[in-house]
Amino acid sequence: MQSMQIPPLRQRRLGVTVLATGAAMLAVACGSGDGDNKNSNSNGSNPNTKPAFVGAVTVNSYNGTTDDLLTAGLGKDGLASSSAPLPANPTAPTAAELRRYAIYSNYRAIVDTTSGGGYGSLYGPNVDAQGNVTASEGKIAGVEYLAYSDDGTGNQNVTMLVQIPNTFNSAKPCMITATSSGSRGVYGAIAVGEWGLKRGCAVAYTDKGTGAAPHDLDTDAVPLIDGTRTTRTAAGGNAQFAAKPGAISLADFTAAAPHRLAFKHAHSQQNPEKDWGKFTLQAIQFGIWAINDRFGAVAADGTRQLSMDKDRILVIASSVSNGGGAAVAAAEQDTDGLIDGVAVGEPNLNLPPDTGIVIKRGSSTVSASGRILYDYMTTANLLQLCASQATALTLAPAFGQNVNFANRCQTLADKNIVSGSTLGDQAASALAALHAAGWEPESDDLHPSLAALDTAASISVTYANSYARASVTDRLCGYSFATTLADFKPAVIAPAALASLFATGNGVPPTSTVQLINDRDPANGPFLNGRSVSVSTQRTDANFDGANCLRALLTGTDAPSQALQSGLAQTLRSGNLRGKPAMIVHGRSDGLLPVNHTSRPYLGFNRRQEGDASKLTYVEVENAQHFDAFIGAVSGYSNRYVPLHIYVIRALDAVYDNLTANKALPPSQVVRTTPRGGSTNATTAPTLLPSNVPPFAASPTPANAITVNASTVQVPD
Repeated sequence: MQSMQIPPLRQRRLGVTVLATGAAMLAVACGSGDGDNKNSNSNGSNPNTKPAFVGAVTVNSYNGTTDDLLTAGLGKDGLASSSAPLPANPTAPTAAELRRYAIYSNYRAIVDTTSGGGYGSLYGPNVDAQGNVTASEGKIAGVEYLAYSDDGTGNQNVTMLVQIPNTFNSAKPCMITATSSGSRGVYGAIAVGEWGLKRGCAVAYTDKGTGAAPHDLDTDAVPLIDGTRTTRTAAGGNAQFAAKPGAISLADFTAAAPHRLAFKHAHSQQNPEKDWGKFTLQAIQFGIWAINDRFGAVAADGTRQLSMDKDRILVIASSVSNGGGAAVAAAEQDTDGLIDGVAVGEPNLNLPPDTGIVIKRGSSTVSASGRILYDYMTTANLLQLCASQATALTLAPAFGQNVNFANRCQTLADKNIVSGSTLGDQAASALAALHAAGWEPESDDLHPSLAALDTAASISVTYANSYARASVTDRLCGYSFATTLADFKPAVIAPAALASLFATGNGVPPTSTVQLINDRDPANGPFLNGRSVSVSTQRTDANFDGANCLRALLTGTDAPSQALQSGLAQTLRSGNLRGKPAMIVHGRSDGLLPVNHTSRPYLGFNRRQEGDASKLTYVEVENAQHFDAFIGAVSGYSNRYVPLHIYVIRALDAVYDNLTANKALPPSQVVRTTPRGGSTNATTAPTLLPSNVPPFAASPTPANAITVNASTVQVPD
């Protein structure tokens, strides 16, 4: 890695500084000048002006051998290795070590890196843009531009990153977005960015105001933009995130509740989701500036020119999950024509409550559709633990007779939320309630593993805090975040674990060693949520009271409820993609973001908003679910599920071909895939073959076609 410097004269002209952050000096560069364009006779009348929201910029160069844009020098085999690239000094990792570790962790968090699952044969760094398997390790040389976007207050500090490969073609400039998935850091969608890098396109990333590295309240240590850590005082306005107090000071809070951690998505008090579209558009603007900073013509007075503006650079908004939802939001909000097309996977899409869209599967109208994430996630948080104990799911991955989950069933029965006098009957009732709430039967086998990972609880807690703009000191519904030890009580986080959370964390505890804490356990005091006791039941039922409190915020009238409902209202989609060619791919089995609440109703909502001008295609993939990484990591997934990532790549290909060659997008359809099979819940399954994951159909049969008629979306069985 080489940090590029610029002459002092130019630094002064462009108002550039060199910024000291902790022990590291971040060289701020605003022009590499080694592109295809030579000095021109221009008088500098069209300068490449850095966007006002962009702060100090760091530019780093990667040679494609010892380090690179896609694999951080690890190559295809290094990304697939179970041996992580640990820092030499675990308690004081360098920025370069954290970057490498973050790319490794985030790539593996999005895709299955086992060879039997298609990695290295159907996708991966060694598979070129045309789908050919090569002997290459897939390393890609180029530069990275890194900066914060801020609203002028220093409170947002949204991380943005632009990767420009050395293969970038100034004659046919292109860029894709890869906004982070989930609540991850800026490299959270690196596996999506891969598509752009292979085609010689720039990639615009942003963490969209979330991020994996926390503020440790014990030591008052905060993360910087590169993941290294320092004290809040030393960081000042350069902290990637520093928590603010609520009703009490941070010092008083920490004295009363030691060892707690604050995370940016939950505790920034910014409700960043309302701006995910805006931040994605800003990343594009930053990308246009960076491209011209590198390749723009140089005027006679030495200033870079805006040689490639938004009309010259082809831009596809892409990513998956929350990043996919951010891409859709950006396209809806794109009044300046920055985006040419959209290609996303399994997007998080909050629709208004009054769309009137009806979903029919086969001859039946689905019982619930178009609900917002907080609504269905708090429903899952109440029911999923119990549903996972249903006898129908005995052979599902991660099934187990967890006493806390069984106790949750009894509590739900006592509260008249489920029916039945036996565990089997109660669990069956909870599973039926999930079906009635919009989950498809294809998601059934996912409930036990999602419940075991405390997925619904973690998301419900983070989003409740975010929407309500709650401080970490508020402990909304009695929750906090901390490391626990064998006694399940909050403890000091290990220095090495804290130092690497920028790379290993997902931004939504439980993550790495950080757990979800129930601070209202009447028997144990602050205690691990999944093993805690509820006040109302005096039962070890995985904190039913907390789950019920989170659910009640959706309709309550007190101040926290009103704050949450106001925050939710700021995250709703408009459905208007402004006539842009777009593709959404989503797994029918998705148990986290069910198709009935996201992509299916959005298709109908978009058609209602845009009418015949709509160019949106929706593809529903059988036997695909939300977490491709689990396919190679959780026994039983590889037998049942195919990777959705393959179809995200194909969607990007299709939108790119439409924009560059006027090739028609495939119509909306269900793709019938074939699971790999093998012994149920075996560690591995037979090798994934092309025949398991057939391509989009140019003319789907009536049995596979998805259609929209007036307000009804018709999906075949």
